[in-house]
Amino acid sequence: MCEWKTENGVCMLNSENGYIEYCHEGPCTQDTDMNPKSLFISIVKKDIYRPGVEELMKYLENTDFYTAPASTKHHGAKEGGLLEHSLQVYKNLKKLADFYFERGDIEYISRQSIAITALFHDVCKIYCYKKDENTQEYFYDERLKFGGHGSKSVYLLQQYIELDCDEAAAINCHMGAFENKHVGEVYEKYSLAWLLHVADEEAAYIQKV
Repeated sequence: MCEWKTENGVCMLNSENGYIEYCHEGPCTQDTDMNPKSLFISIVKKDIYRPGVEELMKYLENTDFYTAPASTKHHGAKEGGLLEHSLQVYKNLKKLADFYFERGDIEYISRQSIAITALFHDVCKIYCYKKDENTQEYFYDERLKFGGHGSKSVYLLQQYIELDCDEAAAINCHMGAFENKHVGEVYEKYSLAWLLHVADEEAAYIQKV
């Protein structure tokens, strides 16, 4: 069972890296017994109404998405790390989108687009990691060979839901120049793409989640 606390009206989830903020909209209303998987599902039900999302969630339920690590040795290299990382990116992206919209720098980005791109940006990591029985360390062993990271997530998602162009571009380019040298043009055209990249980097390199 995860440990929650409320601090200055903000809902916090305790992880091995300390408390992570999840709720920024008024007093905390989360059930204190809600675990990360339940929280993930509740956000999807609240924010995403895209046709096919129910089938997508059924697909995820039958994969290792909720138990997989986020990496082999870097951020989230533990059971459930991918889920924790996805939730942190959602929190970061929502915060960033609100900040730049309130400043008048970007147009409004819907909660649905934020939830879709943040929560599902790394579905490409499904069935990519195995644990060595001797060392108990994770190693990379991709079941569905695809040749891309963000592009694989886009492909998997579009088997179930239709993505808007900015959503697909954001997920495809969330790794930045590490995977695509021409992402600058995408970031200039779609604010969501740059914001998702920053939210992901913040989670991985600053918050270590």
